[in-house]
Amino acid sequence: MAKVRVSRVGEQIKKEINDIVRYELKDPRIGFLTITDVEVSGDLSYAKVFISVLGKEEERDHTLQALVRASGFIRSELGKRLRIRHTPELSFSLDRSLDYSERIHDVLRSLDTE
Repeated sequence: MAKVRVSRVGEQIKKEINDIVRYELKDPRIGFLTITDVEVSGDLSYAKVFISVLGKEEERDHTLQALVRASGFIRSELGKRLRIRHTPELSFSLDRSLDYSERIHDVLRSLDTE
């Protein structure tokens, strides 16, 4: 039962953060991003938000820095929107799985042409 609740809260956090970043944050450093996953601790006190950013490595770094600086604002907005007793501490991390899969695809394509 507890895992189901943690999963539901994670999905709700993902949806709300997406809305907050899209409509509330006005930081020009934030590029085109997608929230790929949210891992919430069992006691709902921490949430690790994985993001994927379209663009070069420099743009990814700027977006991540802007999100880290705005994490207090995002957390306070999240607290207003969620119906849980304590809003989890947020940490943002780049999701490198798309880069990894693209690299594997390139290697396989180069093997196929040989």
